[in-house]
Amino acid sequence: MISIESIREKVLNDKRISFEEAVFLFETRDLLSVGEMADSINKKKNHDKVYFNVNRHINPTNICVNRCKFCAFSRDKEDNDSYELTMEEMLKKAEEASKQGATELHIVGGLHPRWTFDFYVNMVKTLKTSFPSMHIQAFTAVEIDYFSKISEKPLDYVLKTLKDAGLGSLPGGGAEIFHPEIREKICPEKITGDRWLEVMETAHKVGLKSNATMLYGHIEEYWHRVDHMERLRQLQDKTGGF
Repeated sequence: MISIESIREKVLNDKRISFEEAVFLFETRDLLSVGEMADSINKKKNHDKVYFNVNRHINPTNICVNRCKFCAFSRDKEDNDSYELTMEEMLKKAEEASKQGATELHIVGGLHPRWTFDFYVNMVKTLKTSFPSMHIQAFTAVEIDYFSKISEKPLDYVLKTLKDAGLGSLPGGGAEIFHPEIREKICPEKITGDRWLEVMETAHKVGLKSNATMLYGHIEEYWHRVDHMERLRQLQDKTGGF
């Protein structure tokens, strides 16, 4: 029978918890024990070290072909508040960030219906050439999939080309909740959870690290969250790229 005590025993002995045990932890009201176990694992892994970086977000455009139900960002070209940054404007933002001590540019945006893959490659190359010491983390798995479609090139080609241009890593956006039961309701136009994982696996194989995210607290149930994290854990076991 699953209990806080049985899970604690696993945690103290560096053993992984199961899917069912993870759901149990979401359902329990014993938050102090959950926090205590989480703190124990954190201290084993990170000791007393805390990491952060100073970055600058650059969103090249809010024009997007998708319409996810939770998104307040996307616009049509004809909307009064739609925008498209020029390369000069992006360089100016990067210069401001550099002067303020930023070490990373975080670039994500809408799926623009008319911008080409070459445009994005040039964007990365220009920024990296202008600011060679700046790490560039750019383009969610959703954007990478879109680049593959508009260029009619496979994922590994797209990712290798961007890496050669100066891309350093991928952000984790677009993951939302992987399970199709939820995804079909909140973002039916977005790539599937399986495709998101495929993009990340390919990125890891070509030598790019990436982040991972989960959008929770909406219509999903606890087991959807655990399913999401389990899939991430499986890919991390396979590639070690997150």
